[in-house]
Amino acid sequence: MKPLNRRQFLGAAAIGATALSALRTDAAEAKATLGSSSTAPANAAARTVKLGLIGCGWWGMVNVKAAFKAGGAQIIALCDIDSEHLASTAVEIEKLQGSRPLTFKHYADLLAAPGLEGVIIATPIQWHALPFIAAMQRGLDVYCEKPLAYDIREGRAMVDAAAKSRSIVQIGFQRRQSDAFHAVRDFIAAGSLGRIVNVDAQIHFTAGTANPAPVMPPPSLDWELWCGPGPLIPYSAQVGHKNWRLEKTYGQGHLFDWGIHLIDATRFILNETAPRSISATGGLYQLQGKITTPDTLTAHFEFARCPVTWRHRHWGSTELTPEFNNGIFFYGEKGTIFVSDTKWIHLPGTKGAERQVHDVKGDMSATHLGEFLDGVRQRKAPSGAIADAHISTSAVKLAMIAYETGDRLAWDAQSEQITNSPTAAKLLKRAYRAPYQHPHAG
Repeated sequence: MKPLNRRQFLGAAAIGATALSALRTDAAEAKATLGSSSTAPANAAARTVKLGLIGCGWWGMVNVKAAFKAGGAQIIALCDIDSEHLASTAVEIEKLQGSRPLTFKHYADLLAAPGLEGVIIATPIQWHALPFIAAMQRGLDVYCEKPLAYDIREGRAMVDAAAKSRSIVQIGFQRRQSDAFHAVRDFIAAGSLGRIVNVDAQIHFTAGTANPAPVMPPPSLDWELWCGPGPLIPYSAQVGHKNWRLEKTYGQGHLFDWGIHLIDATRFILNETAPRSISATGGLYQLQGKITTPDTLTAHFEFARCPVTWRHRHWGSTELTPEFNNGIFFYGEKGTIFVSDTKWIHLPGTKGAERQVHDVKGDMSATHLGEFLDGVRQRKAPSGAIADAHISTSAVKLAMIAYETGDRLAWDAQSEQITNSPTAAKLLKRAYRAPYQHPHAG
């Protein structure tokens, strides 16, 4: 099965849509080339935007380096509740940009830093809503990581706060910058796949786990403050830095943390809004006692256009078809498409047709942060709108509620209410731990 080259590809069906996608790829490659020789800004002529970073862990620095690669960003302040993270990040950023940022333990102090224009929020999810809303109230621009919020009512409060402000907001759905996803969106919109009957999204991988036994937190870490408005649970290596994503109390599991990218990408490609009903089933079959979220999960979303099924498995890394471990299948009347971050494969429905493989390149994170920085300079809303991010976050949260309750949930997106399960409806908002106050009054 011979992949199509670029010339053959541009001569295929839906030429107008795919040509647009090819132009996006060329632009992304050119931008990546400009920034490939170092971490210095690629767009030296752009006005420098002065930013703060809230959350100095691994992914916080990924975002900072993406902003540097996009060009025209300066980190003037840092905030973290782990003093070692704070200090090491300050040293690393000073090496990259030539100036040392101010350092703070509390986000409120960072938000008051002189000259600050915006912040990157790269904390665990329980610390998204409060800093975000405080930044909106100060008129600061915000790049906030996904998922938008821990619970659906937090997300609504964040959307409302953004609507009341004039701040520029970008949410970290970097895959909306993927030329592969854009090409598939154009291809489907052109009718080249016919009616979409079903969508399957999945990410299978073997999860690494740490020791779940409770121990004293590291001396540098203020664990009570790390837990913040969430429950104060015993510290262990399995729920500390990085590993919290598979902890129910904070990360809520693989669908909520990672699968949200593909559910959001599916919505983007199909131009869909919120699902009408959601169900989920699964459990802890291989990693029981090590993590607290399902290691095997299937979730079913009924969207207006077609059903979407999500699957993940945290064990059994030896796959029959490893190229399909991470991505989305679109099953249409005229054929099938599989798409991942850097590739999309079209299998026409015609008997005997060979599959057509399209590889794309680009730096999604740098493009996404660059769009945010341009939005700040031009006072123009970027593509990662918070209201749209709220819909995607709500969808995966509803799936986790459906898993927990065992109910098939009917969702009224306009009122943001579960209409058929009072038990599930109670999980739309998590009670905050005193003295923190939930930002949603309802």
